This record gives sequence, structure tokens and C-alpha cells, in this order.
Amino acid sequence: MLSTLSPAVRQYLIVTGNYWAFTLTDGALRMLVVLHFHQLGYSALEVAMLFLFYEFFGVVTNLFGGWLGARWGLNRTMNIGLGLQLVALAMLLVPASWLTVVWVMAAQALSGIAKDLNKMSAKSTIKLLVSDQQQGTLYKWVALLTGSKNTLKGVGFFLGGLLLTVIGFQGAVAAMLAMLALVWIMSLLTLKQDTGKAKFKPKFRDMLSKSRAINVLSAARFALFGARDVWFVVALPVFLVSQLQWQQWQVGSFLALWVIGYGIVQALAPRFTRSAVLSSRTLSMIWGTLLTATPLLLIAGIGTDWPLDYVIIAGLALFGFCFAVNSSLHSYLIVSYARADGVSLDVGFYYMANAAGRLLGTVLSGWLYQAYGLITCLLVSAILLVCATLAIGQLPLRPTENAARLQGNE
Repeated sequence: MLSTLSPAVRQYLIVTGNYWAFTLTDGALRMLVVLHFHQLGYSALEVAMLFLFYEFFGVVTNLFGGWLGARWGLNRTMNIGLGLQLVALAMLLVPASWLTVVWVMAAQALSGIAKDLNKMSAKSTIKLLVSDQQQGTLYKWVALLTGSKNTLKGVGFFLGGLLLTVIGFQGAVAAMLAMLALVWIMSLLTLKQDTGKAKFKPKFRDMLSKSRAINVLSAARFALFGARDVWFVVALPVFLVSQLQWQQWQVGSFLALWVIGYGIVQALAPRFTRSAVLSSRTLSMIWGTLLTATPLLLIAGIGTDWPLDYVIIAGLALFGFCFAVNSSLHSYLIVSYARADGVSLDVGFYYMANAAGRLLGTVLSGWLYQAYGLITCLLVSAILLVCATLAIGQLPLRPTENAARLQGNE
């Protein structure tokens, strides 16, 4: 079946399959680390610190990875990422006494590098398959890629919690290592074209974007993902276990279902954002405003006499729906505004800001929850969302932009 497709599309499908496989192990590993080390008695802040290098090296990787992708081709960066994830998983198979904070942080650092090499490669490739005159098609393809990835990440959350319960931490890591090793071997055998290699030889100074649109989108992405992770990454799982007395498998299953639903909404985002009169910038501001209201509504719900479990579930569902639409819109905009030659430079710079926002959110999530509680995390989330919405309002419009193009009416 693949042989009947064009080389470019066949190449993209292989890259996407690699990305999906990687995402499954990445989501499972994150849930494994959070739940296992909380079970061992680590505080919320200590658990957050385990991901510090994961997020920090994501910032560095996106910046330099975009440059490497433009020079070497996106297939090489994809395969390097898969290989590094195998090393990160192998590092966690050592005896339990070796799993110190520093050792786990080092393994997470490699995992962070691997994850962002894969993301940058997959997101950049799609720009090369769709012309600038097909913005509606581009939006749909980006939404489908992003949504399917996050759906699989949610499956990974569920898988991580399940494997931890059934076969333990080391058994779960070994199973994921074996599966990903097969994917890596197939990738080495099939990815042979230098997709995404720039016609020019990008220099180090080309890594820093000079486009106002890319800078604005990057600032908005930084605040958007900081707002999510400031309460979702550490504070929420620890709150569910310690305050609501949920079991580990319940936390893993609930967050898995949330991320799966979040991914489905991302994939369907073009249906929710159709408009014949509004620009993509205006649509992004409207959805950003709706998202900003959700953590405030959740705070208000926590202050009522309603069952806390139901309040958290309903509030997280509303937040997830609005966040998914915002994320999908932003992901489309960066691919749309990125230059075609050396696309990974712009996409890498953008996802550097994404990783920096996650880094900020992860650290704040552990510290703010431990010091002040979940409500403070939600308040900071709302502040960051205000910043993201104001930033996207500064996005320059293209001279020929017409929001109807988002409907696929090229």
C-alpha cells in the first residue's frame, strides 16, 4: 500500500509512525516516574525536579535541533532521537539503589532531547507537503498530527499506570525498551531521504528567529504551555493521590482519558474554528479568552460545597477542550508562518519556547503546590493565559489572509 504513494507522502507517514511510537513510550515513562517516585516518598517539588533537565534540554534541543535538521535532514534527527530514548530507558533498568535523583534527572535529560528531536522532525516535515495556497489543508493536517499524537500520549499515561501496577517499574521500562528498539531498527532501514535539508548552509546566527510573527507566536506558546503545566504536570497527580485518595491506576487512567480526549479535540479543532469573517488571529484571541476563564471557574467550583472529585473532573474537561483548540490553532499558525526552506529553523525556535514554557510550568507546579496548594497553581495558570492571549493579539496578519481559507476553501 505504501508503494502506491508518492515518495514524499510515504516518507511523512513513516516519520509520523515513528513519532507515534515514541510518544507512546514518552507518555508512559512520564506517568511511571511521577507515580513510582511519589510512592517512594518523594515530595511534589522533588518529583518536579526529576523533570527539570527533561524540560531544560528540550529548550536547548529545539534551538539546536532545528539547525541540525536544516543541515543534516529531518530523518537523521528523527533517528538520533529514537536512539537517545533507548539509552534513557536503559538507564532506568539499573538496580533500584542506583536510581538517585541525579541519575533519574540525567535519564530524563536524554529523554527530553530525544522527544524534541522527534517532535521537531515530524512537525517540520508536514510544511514540505502542502503549498502555501492550501492553508485549509495545512490546518487540517497539522491538527490531525497534533491530535493523534496527544491521543497516543494519553494511551501512554494509561499504559504507564497499568504497567506499574502489573509488572512494576523495571518490568515496564524493559517492555517499552524492547518495543521502541524494533521501531528504531525499522526507522534506520526505511528513512533514507534527506527531507528538510535546507538549500543554504544555515549558520548559528540563523537559529534565532528574526521574524516578528515567529517571535510573537513563540511568546504566546511559552505562556500557553506554562499555564497548562503549572498545575497539570505535578500538582494535579499528587493532589489526586494525596488529597482525594485515588489509587495509582485511577490517576493514570483518568489522566490518560483526559489526554486522549484532548487529542481528539485537537484533531477536530478545524470544525470548531470555522468562520467566514474572522481572521486566525481573532479566532485565537477568542479561544484564548475562553481558556483563561476555565481555571478561574475551577477555583470557584472548589470553593463550593459540590463534591470535589466532580469539580476537578468537570473543570479539567472544560480546560482540556479549550486548551486543545488553542494548541491546535497555534500549531497551525507556526507551520503556516514558517519559511519553507529551512523550515526546521523556525519550527525549532518555536518549540524551544514551548519547552521553556513547560520548564517554567513544571518547576512552578511542584514548588507552588508544595508551598501554597492547588488554588495558587490555578491562579498562576490564569495569569499566564492572559499573557498568551495578549501576545497572540500582536500577530501580524498576512496581506492576503482570509479566514475562510481555514475551512479549506482554497
